[in-house]
Amino acid sequence: MARAFLVVMDSAGIGGAPDADAFFNGAVPDTGSNTVGHIAQACAEGRAEDGRSGPLNLPNLIAMGLGAATELASGLRSESLSGNVEGTWGAATEVSRGKDTPSGHWELAGLVVPWEWHYFKEVTNSFPPQLVAQLAGLAGVDGILGNCHAPGTAIIEEFGAQHIKTGYPICYTSADSVLQIAAHEVHFGLDRLMELCAKIAPVAHDMKVGRVIARPFVGDAKTGFVRTGNRRDFAIELPKPVLSNWVQDAGRRVYAVGKIGDIFSMSGIDELRKGSDKTLMQHLADLVDSADEGSLTFANFVEFDSVYGHRRDVSGYARALEWFDSEIGKIRSQLREGDILVLTADHGNDPTWIGTDHTRERVPVLVDGMGKGSLGLIGFTDVAALVARHLGVTVPA
Repeated sequence: MARAFLVVMDSAGIGGAPDADAFFNGAVPDTGSNTVGHIAQACAEGRAEDGRSGPLNLPNLIAMGLGAATELASGLRSESLSGNVEGTWGAATEVSRGKDTPSGHWELAGLVVPWEWHYFKEVTNSFPPQLVAQLAGLAGVDGILGNCHAPGTAIIEEFGAQHIKTGYPICYTSADSVLQIAAHEVHFGLDRLMELCAKIAPVAHDMKVGRVIARPFVGDAKTGFVRTGNRRDFAIELPKPVLSNWVQDAGRRVYAVGKIGDIFSMSGIDELRKGSDKTLMQHLADLVDSADEGSLTFANFVEFDSVYGHRRDVSGYARALEWFDSEIGKIRSQLREGDILVLTADHGNDPTWIGTDHTRERVPVLVDGMGKGSLGLIGFTDVAALVARHLGVTVPA
């Protein structure tokens, strides 16, 4: 019986979103942003030499159609992305009015977001006083730290020592519909942080804030503060069934790898495996070897986005892509007859772009196991339909 492996390369957009002019990094529209294309250009021009060197080297992704998809999506043709295409490929365009994780993943799973997300637009004093009071009250303290837009690594460096001294949680946001709460695993307590996030999540969700994210960290002011792998996303509940539910309702098993479980609030998921991207790749390899016949494995590799995209680290993003390409080559060789491997993304995060936020882009859809051909320009929801059809699962009207 056929199996499907749907893998999201978080933020690996390929430019060309027709509505990019309506999405911004600061005052600059996302028009012309192109995560993969601009990384390839930077590598070719010798501007991505930290820890790697030369043109971007992605033989497996190119064989699956990445270069062809990038040219289709945006018109950008890169010599280092050119090569013989063996797979089925296309480029997907998002409809939901967001360039964030829930919007992208929900739509890839078949659900266009049916509402407008709430964003905390003010860069400083981002949260309304009532929410600040609720956060402090639930934490059992007199206030919070942060209350602003900030990168997660920078804000714990800025407020980590004060957080240890006062016990106040560090609360921050971004251009996404998100409330992030950082706290020290020892001094504040990991369980206490999770309890705080679980209690404030319904309040945020009533506001149509997509996620409350627990961001635990360790360390001290002398040695530095470091986020741990115990992140947890408390996502708003899905208003309708999605791909994982369709598959599970058909009596099949669904495996989640990475933050998929958090994004979908474990809806329609039988088994969850988490860890760093390197650990997740091993989980994916294990599942290709052992997952049940007829099953869906839905995976997210987040570090393209969280470690390199937001930090505008072109060399780091290029290194991550080359590592992923090498590992996915091994995965391709493990596939059984009847399996498909679908590689895609949820949005862009162009490390050459101004600002630190996501970029509105089309995304690649690269399929191994369906022969050679072009899907053309498709919608995000078409990815869910493609996977469901392969598994013989009914796609709801």
